[in-house]
Amino acid sequence: MSETQSKPAAAGKIRCDACPVMCYIAEGKSGACDRYANHAGELVRLDPLTVIEARQGTEGGVVPFLEAGDPEDWDGDLLAGQRSFLTAVGAGTTYPDYKPAPFIVSQKAGDADMVTVVTEGIFSYCGAKVKIDTDRHIGEERAVVRVDGEPIGHVTTSEYGSKMLALGGVEHLTGGSKKEGRVTCDALMTLCNRGPVEMTIDDGARLTVQAGRAPVIDGDTERLMRVGCGSATIGMFAKQWVDHVDEVVVVDDHITGVMSEHQAGKVLDVPPTGIKIKGRRSTPGRYFQVADPGTGWGGTNIDDPLAILGPFDGKHARPGLRMLMVSTTGEQHAYYELDENLVPVPAALPAALQVSVDRIAENCEPSVCSVLFMGGAGGSLRAGVTENPVGLTRSVKDLLTYVSCGGAPAYVWPGGGITIMADVEAMPEASFGYVPTPAIVAPIEFTMRLSDYQALGGHMDAVVRIEDALAKAGRRVGRAEEAPWPVDDRLYRWGRQR
Repeated sequence: MSETQSKPAAAGKIRCDACPVMCYIAEGKSGACDRYANHAGELVRLDPLTVIEARQGTEGGVVPFLEAGDPEDWDGDLLAGQRSFLTAVGAGTTYPDYKPAPFIVSQKAGDADMVTVVTEGIFSYCGAKVKIDTDRHIGEERAVVRVDGEPIGHVTTSEYGSKMLALGGVEHLTGGSKKEGRVTCDALMTLCNRGPVEMTIDDGARLTVQAGRAPVIDGDTERLMRVGCGSATIGMFAKQWVDHVDEVVVVDDHITGVMSEHQAGKVLDVPPTGIKIKGRRSTPGRYFQVADPGTGWGGTNIDDPLAILGPFDGKHARPGLRMLMVSTTGEQHAYYELDENLVPVPAALPAALQVSVDRIAENCEPSVCSVLFMGGAGGSLRAGVTENPVGLTRSVKDLLTYVSCGGAPAYVWPGGGITIMADVEAMPEASFGYVPTPAIVAPIEFTMRLSDYQALGGHMDAVVRIEDALAKAGRRVGRAEEAPWPVDDRLYRWGRQR
């Protein structure tokens, strides 16, 4: 149970102060957030209690028995005190802000005394950055992303082989209508808890997005992330093509590659073929804007690759010239030979070229969606760590304090404040909740040397040993040995060396 206070109210109701809504909750009922309930006059948590993470094994793969107790009494629990980390999942909040964090836990890491401050933050300034591995056109940059008709974000700058969404943020959570805020909050919580969310993009696609799963775009499940742009594909596979075909065109929405003109083809002594590409020529063998974006070949709007070709130049072209056209995933491909009029005629794909087409697909990674939670740890959250909140910010910037979310490493943006990003797939299940202000409730932990915590004015009278804190915690999860371990003195020795 969290340390959240409850206040008596009339008619058997109690008042919850876990968030600014300050619900009056009747006996047997839950608050608006569905996280706290009135059970026989006591405020209790309904979602999982604080999560303990335990390393999976040690050197040699051996997991020692618990320190306290005889091996014969061991119940199969793989948790050992010196390898435990109390996450903030289910820990409770610091609201109304002046209270110390629900758990401030000390433990040994090597020869160092460490402390971890554990709290659930109420994040109004938060959102999700979503990476969708696809070449398909899902919508123009800046196009509005909607759930249940409500705007929750927008399409942002594409990255190599992926489309990107920026979702949430205080403008949608609190800056629009009540329904917009509720829908945005619900979509963010579902995405961050690794659930599927159906969304539409204005003048674009219909999507189903789920962390760790392939995106579903207009009803079709994506399979492959492109191996590279058209030019990169030429560079990777030209040597495998040069003995079997005279020309290769790799169709791509961004950079279409042409082997005979590309530097890779020049180095391999591929002669000119007289090919003409519609589009804007960049450097030799690289063309921009060969077609509009779409769901066809290489993320373009074409279904017939010959649509991007002009007439062949008879000065270099000849009857029988062999040409392969292929997309950046290898999923679309076609083979042609020039007739007497230098017109490409479809022909059966030779076995040697089939091998290379399959090799392109083999080098493509599976298409998945990635969701990163992003939030700003503001003054109220920091006050649960120290009476002088700026001290925590400076400690984080000076690499004296390690920030994690549910035990997962958090990237801290440079500049002012504590703005973090964390991969939701690295966090325990059901790490996120909400309060109907609306805002997302997310776990955040600050780990540092005990001496540094004292120096920044931490709540020293609230520090408890890990063994005592574990007795109050609930759900236990494993953590892979190769994953960064938050309570690790090496992090702080490294930080001090910086």
